[in-house]
Amino acid sequence: MATLLHRLGLGAVRHKALVMVAWLVAVLALGAGAATLSGTMVNSFSIPGQESTTALELMRERFGDASAGASAQVVMEAPGGGRITDQANAAQVAAAVAKLQKLPGVVSASNPLDPKAPTVSQDQRAAYSTVTYGVQASEITVEEREALTSVVDQSRAGGLIVEARGEATQESGADIGGTGEILGVVVALVVLAVTYGSLVLAGMNLLTALAGVAIGALGITTLSGFTELQSTTPILAIMLGLAVGIDYALFIVTRFRQELRRGLPVPEAVALAVGTAGSAVVTAGLTVVIALAGLSVAGIPFLTEMGLAAAGTIVFAVLVAITLVPAFLGAVGMRALPKRERTDPAAAQARDRGFYRGWATMVTRRRLLSLVVAVAALAVVAIPFFSMRTTLNQAPAEGSSAAKADAIIAERFGPGFAGPLLVLVDGSGAPAYATTVREKVATLPDVTFVAPPRVNQAGDAALITIIPASEPDSGTTVDLVHAIRDDVADGPGAEVYVTGTTAVSIDVSQKLDQALPVYLILVVGLAFVLLVLVFRSLLVPVVGVLGFLLTIGAALGATTAVFQWGWLAGVVNAQTTGPLLSLAPIIIVGILFGLAMDYQVFLVSRMHEAHAHGAEPREAVVTGFKQAAPVVVAAATIMFAVFAGFVPEGNDTIKPIAFALAIGILFDALVVRMIAVPAAIALLGRSAWWLPRWLSWLPAVDVEGAALERHAPGRPRDVEEPAHAA
Repeated sequence: MATLLHRLGLGAVRHKALVMVAWLVAVLALGAGAATLSGTMVNSFSIPGQESTTALELMRERFGDASAGASAQVVMEAPGGGRITDQANAAQVAAAVAKLQKLPGVVSASNPLDPKAPTVSQDQRAAYSTVTYGVQASEITVEEREALTSVVDQSRAGGLIVEARGEATQESGADIGGTGEILGVVVALVVLAVTYGSLVLAGMNLLTALAGVAIGALGITTLSGFTELQSTTPILAIMLGLAVGIDYALFIVTRFRQELRRGLPVPEAVALAVGTAGSAVVTAGLTVVIALAGLSVAGIPFLTEMGLAAAGTIVFAVLVAITLVPAFLGAVGMRALPKRERTDPAAAQARDRGFYRGWATMVTRRRLLSLVVAVAALAVVAIPFFSMRTTLNQAPAEGSSAAKADAIIAERFGPGFAGPLLVLVDGSGAPAYATTVREKVATLPDVTFVAPPRVNQAGDAALITIIPASEPDSGTTVDLVHAIRDDVADGPGAEVYVTGTTAVSIDVSQKLDQALPVYLILVVGLAFVLLVLVFRSLLVPVVGVLGFLLTIGAALGATTAVFQWGWLAGVVNAQTTGPLLSLAPIIIVGILFGLAMDYQVFLVSRMHEAHAHGAEPREAVVTGFKQAAPVVVAAATIMFAVFAGFVPEGNDTIKPIAFALAIGILFDALVVRMIAVPAAIALLGRSAWWLPRWLSWLPAVDVEGAALERHAPGRPRDVEEPAHAA
């Protein structure tokens, strides 16, 4: 692979203009495709084949599309302790309902004061109208949502307290380009400029990363016109693609500058950088791609789509790093070095990197204490992980109309009204058996109300609405769903299904929770095999895998403490607290795995190289550490800045994921890789690099092109990259 990449890098330099134009054409072509072919993305989650999803499909067939369309609840409360049924208030309610019924896209808006089907609280202080659309939430236009909001605002004019909640009120897109994201990119640019000592080189690094992100994001947008994608997919791909794109270019540019200082001409320096550092980039990228594509083992279509889309962006980031970056480096040439080194780069002497050598010396000298402190600190941070809860029902932002509506519903009607369950009785015997089902459900614990069955026109299906006594994301509601499925059996000519938004959330959350351990075993096994092949050792991979598990535990623990418990929630601008989004943990595990293995390989390979050259075990750790640590710290700082930039203004789906990735990178780079790993390897001594004879047949994986380097022209590698960032 190193030889192939060497040739690729040399070709990119020789044909740099053609390479740049080709990438520009690709961006423009995908931009045109995104503008003309893009479709609507969704923000709802379901898994084909599950009971709740199957029931929704049957509901559409039996009751029409409107039965499964998006809905909103417009909640109205009488002011000043009055009753909603008072004549003046009732007139305002009737006027509001009349306006709601005329809204574009609305197929029905219930009258809460209808004597046949009233939806008024027992104290007669509040009522709500259910506004039903003929399409799914993702298909409701911005204009239709604004029209609903306008009616809600107008209805407050007479003094009523009017708020709206429900999936029909939620935006389906994921906003990007806020101040936080821009600030994260600026921080990345500053770190690059300090690392390189050159604003031009830093700008080139950032520009190439943005090119890869643009192609990935535009490709996903174009793809949305052909298949249904989650609204969070593009922003997840952008966040990840930007972070790794900058880091991959950083590795290659750093190696290019080292080769220039060895006295190599620009074309050969570029080619050797791509052949060596580029090999590490391809290996790291392949690891991330496998981890993201491995999300498909969960058997959840929307998660598979998100993983494959993000993996595609990583592929583009790698391709940019090994083609476009070399082309730009060929154009920059000797200007990649400070002016004082350009005339005689081989005469430049590397700084001793005193800080990193001193740090490594201290950690390896007090290796047992360092290891114990690092592990204990991360273990403490990981404690909240064991109380982590997940759900698809994300609470609305505090102070929003939806949050106010939820509060009124919970206070006046009960917490279960915010997440009703639906029981579908399907079959020729449904009308008769539905009454029996209603009677059985009414006897179950945690049931507040069971509505009379609603039979369809064909007489082959009946729908029963159940109001639990608890919140939609509570354990008792989960138990109620299972109790209905276990205790209410199918009847003669009738099948019973439990569905509704709450049941779908429970089903998807449980499926994701079951998939997480399987996926974790997969990525841990992959990490172990990869590290065994790279370092031809058993104990170093064990250290790497345990370090990864510490990173995951600490990242999810910190995220649980902030977004579920509410600790320091104001610092990250968390609009609400509660259970984490169900798909967040498995996505976090996949992404952090790839990034952690990247740092592990880059850092430990230098230690392994020093050991192979005859250095004593502790000195090998110190030597490898001082060579690799500056780049790892710079790369981690950039990645932290990019991920953290999506936290302050990110939507409720992305915010906890971005926080977990940012804090996870911080823990992994600064605690695991900078303290725990060097301390553990120093503690193991020579046994760290031991491989049993019965495994000697394993192939040697050269991730940094060492064989290519041995045959490269130029003097021995006695010059290192000056540590500007130190």
